[in-house]
Amino acid sequence: MTGPWLVIIDPQRIFADPESDWGSPLWPDAVARIRDLLPHFVGRTIITRWVPPEPGARVGSWDAYMDAWPFADRPADDPYFDVVPELAEADALVVDAPTFGKWDALAPIVGEAAELVVTGVSTDCCVVSTVLPAADAGATLTVVTDACAGSTPENHAAAVTVMGLYPPQVTLRKASELTV
Repeated sequence: MTGPWLVIIDPQRIFADPESDWGSPLWPDAVARIRDLLPHFVGRTIITRWVPPEPGARVGSWDAYMDAWPFADRPADDPYFDVVPELAEADALVVDAPTFGKWDALAPIVGEAAELVVTGVSTDCCVVSTVLPAADAGATLTVVTDACAGSTPENHAAAVTVMGLYPPQVTLRKASELTV
C-alpha cells in the first residue's frame, strides 16, 4: 500500500447522537466530508473506536472519569459504541482502544513514520490526543479540520489552533484543499 492512511477517529453513535452528553453539533457536516474522502483511501482506511476501560483495568483517573460520565460506562459491545451508519460499511480496519489517544493502537499498523490524514470526533479530545503523540513519534499528519467535529465550535477551534502549532509534523487543511 502506498500513500497516506485515512484515520477516522471514533465515528460512533455516542458522539453523533444529538441527545448524547458527548454529541457533537459539528458531526453531520464532518461525516459528510469523511464520506467524500473514503474513495481516495481504498485499502488505507482505519476507523478507531473509543471503548470504556474495563472496571477492573482502570488506572489512575479513569475511575473518576467514568464516575463523572456514568451514561458512557457500558460494555464495549453496547450499540452506543457502534460506528455510525454512514460509515459502518466503509472498507476500513476497525481498531478499539480504551484511551482518548489512539496512536499506541495505530502505530503497529501504520508504522511510526507513517503519513496520516486525520478526521473524526472529538477534535478537542480524541483527535488532538492522537495527533500530538503521533507527531512526536515521527508521523506526518494532515488534520482535515472540516472533517473533524469538536464538542463545541469553540472547543473545536481551540484544538485546531493547538494542533496548528506543530508544523511541519502537523498540517491543517480543509477537505477541499487535499490533494489525494
